[in-house]
Amino acid sequence: MGNNCIIGIDTGGTFTDFVIVDGAGMRTCKVLSTPRNPAQAILEGLQLLDVSSHACQIVHGTTVGTNAVLEGKGARVAFVTNRGFADLLTIGRQQREHLYELQQAPPTQPVPAERCLEVDARVAADGTVLCDLEEDDLLSLEEQLELLNVDAVAITLLFSFLYPDTEKQISARLSDKFFVSRSSAVLPVIREYERGIATWLNSYIGPSLSAYLGALQEQLPAASISVMQSVGTTIEARLAAAHAVHLLLSGPAGGLSAAQFLGKQLGCPKMLSFDMGGTSTDVALLDDGFELTAQGRIAGYPVAVPMVDMHTIGAGGGSIARIDAGGMLLVGPDSAGADPGPACYDKDSSNTTVTDAHVVLGRIPAHTRLGGRMLLDTDASMEVLQQLGSDMNCDALEAARGVIRLANEHMARALRVISIERGHNPAEYTLFSFGGAGGLHVCELAEILKIGKALVPASAGVLSALGMLVSPPGRVLLKPIMRRLVQLQDKQLMKDFEELSVKAVTQLESEGVNSESIGTLRRVEARYQGQEHALTLNFSSLEELDEQFQAAHEHRYGHRLDHPVELVNLRLLARGAPALSELPAAPECNAGEADSLYMAELGQKIQVWQQADIPPNQEINGPVIIMDAESTTWIKPGWSAFKDPQGHLHLTRICHQSISSLHTDG
Repeated sequence: MGNNCIIGIDTGGTFTDFVIVDGAGMRTCKVLSTPRNPAQAILEGLQLLDVSSHACQIVHGTTVGTNAVLEGKGARVAFVTNRGFADLLTIGRQQREHLYELQQAPPTQPVPAERCLEVDARVAADGTVLCDLEEDDLLSLEEQLELLNVDAVAITLLFSFLYPDTEKQISARLSDKFFVSRSSAVLPVIREYERGIATWLNSYIGPSLSAYLGALQEQLPAASISVMQSVGTTIEARLAAAHAVHLLLSGPAGGLSAAQFLGKQLGCPKMLSFDMGGTSTDVALLDDGFELTAQGRIAGYPVAVPMVDMHTIGAGGGSIARIDAGGMLLVGPDSAGADPGPACYDKDSSNTTVTDAHVVLGRIPAHTRLGGRMLLDTDASMEVLQQLGSDMNCDALEAARGVIRLANEHMARALRVISIERGHNPAEYTLFSFGGAGGLHVCELAEILKIGKALVPASAGVLSALGMLVSPPGRVLLKPIMRRLVQLQDKQLMKDFEELSVKAVTQLESEGVNSESIGTLRRVEARYQGQEHALTLNFSSLEELDEQFQAAHEHRYGHRLDHPVELVNLRLLARGAPALSELPAAPECNAGEADSLYMAELGQKIQVWQQADIPPNQEINGPVIIMDAESTTWIKPGWSAFKDPQGHLHLTRICHQSISSLHTDG
């Protein structure tokens, strides 16, 4: 890793965030994203940081692949499968999205029928070859693909995770002409539909990711670039496109890596993380670290590759507030994004957003410079909130309160999904809030969930970018088992794990990772025989696994069953050393004084602190606003806060006084 300059970059829907660590310490930067050309914002930020011409190590979280899926703007893909299975991706699991709706629109077809091609090759469920692929079949396939004018090919054959040779044969024949993904490499596990979707997604977004990362490397030839993966580890940019489907949660995974890193540093293992940006909010539960899941979804499609276990909703600072045909206030999921953005961005936007509501209430002071540079147009915010209030038969302040209250309910519901609905009591956790807009909602969300403590880390507005730097290079490798525990032996499973370990270490060494720094974690996916979904558990021995599973199932679902337990997959996590293992020391605090500003929401003057001016460990009681260059934290009445020597804000609820009893009308 020998570079003296390391930079974490997180490209979001509204802002692109930067954290740089070099000989001068740590610096941060935030610029508006450029969705049509994400590299433009990156180059702008690097120029502002004055590092664009220096050799440096960059760890990048990208939304290029995610946006391509959400917007339906991926590559033109052909799907290759066994004879008789051309409709595999279209039929899917026959699950109704809206259970009781009688007239549902048919699901979107991932690949049109004319681009679903079949080959005469077949393997049995035990891996026995029933029908080999012939040369004539390969020639015919090549001819069909030439006529279809496709950019990429996705190959999914039945039971290829047991016998990958046929997929490899097809891939070798086509890879010179097309971007090719094969299911035995992308997701070598059972369930042909989920495996097929993952393989298609890999080919669907792979070409655009390859072009984007290639262009970025050309524009930054002296830089060493790695990309964040959905499991919280990094991979070299030159290899990332081949693993495109593993980058779908590239940015959000960085935030969880940072949360896990800081949670360990601060002795705070149990956290509900709450990452609110300009476009969306990501929530997750951490208990000595975050969990991975193989049951994610994007744009309605299952994403069965391992990824961080989080829940995402369309609620951010840029979420648009409006009145529907029935006169009901709606907030999100549509976002104003970076362009035109909220009305207060002074870009001729007529959008009424959550950010505008905060401006009108006074939670974002009028003199604030977004990202440390961009002035607010407070008059524009007041104008759009007055119009919304007119539609609601109330004034602008009441309309703004309604927008914030509704946004809070959306986010509280998401936090309940990953806590209460999984058997966890939120009151036992610390609410860990970050993202550019997170600190404005942290106290109210904690109150809704009956949480008494919250934590707003230093540089909260760019924490996902910091997470890129503390994330290790790594791999997650899978092997299907599909046998009952009583049919298995520890000796064979250990041999399987060792084979996965050798493969993972070899891949990481090819990226220049020191083998001595690589650690591995053995995990398994288990279920009661006959169940659809599995639970993921750490593995030490078969003797302990049965009781481990029973206890985990009871905790998650509230009961145990008198059924045999089945081992579905082995999962090996291999990680090297991160680019940054220890944060630079926080700069010395030059204790300053708070300003006093009138706050419209309360109808009174309150203190406004610059975070850098707060003396360490000094208790500050709400109502108070605490600001830094990238984010603003609103400490409600009834809450107190102190800043630790590292610059993190620790919030504690001290009473149950409501804000409605404190604000004065007019």
